[in-house]
Amino acid sequence: MIDPELAAETISSGDSPLTPREADVLEFAADGAAIEQIARRAHLAEGTVRNYLSSAQAKLQAANRHEAVAIARRQGWI
Repeated sequence: MIDPELAAETISSGDSPLTPREADVLEFAADGAAIEQIARRAHLAEGTVRNYLSSAQAKLQAANRHEAVAIARRQGWI
């Protein structure tokens, strides 16, 4: 049995505007990790992490990466 409220939220969230890598980087940032830590976890350069975070923030119209994480989680994209 599926909770009707949860099903409605999932359907209404729509397709994610994030690329798979942007979603990965946001997921790594979710615990408040520093750029260096995210880069190590994702096996990316620090500049690349900054670029992915900046792109995700812009797509989600978030003020910062923490807000971007919250929006992506609320929408079920990460």
